[in-house]
Amino acid sequence: MTTNSELAKLSYEEAREELVTVVAKLEAGGASLEDSLALWERGEALAARCEEWLNGVQERLDAVKASTAASDEAQAAERD
Repeated sequence: MTTNSELAKLSYEEAREELVTVVAKLEAGGASLEDSLALWERGEALAARCEEWLNGVQERLDAVKASTAASDEAQAAERD
């Protein structure tokens, strides 16, 4: 398992892939209660990391949309 600082360095794809692996291990069963709990906690951390990435992408898309809308409005005002 990695530390929080190492978790923060994971790309979306890396975090998602590890999350898929964690879920598969949990679904397979057979792990001790302690190991299952550790896997669950790791999965929660990985899911949070993926959400951070997705939220960041959404913010970037919103910024581009706002910039494009402002540019379109400015061009329309110039034409009037």
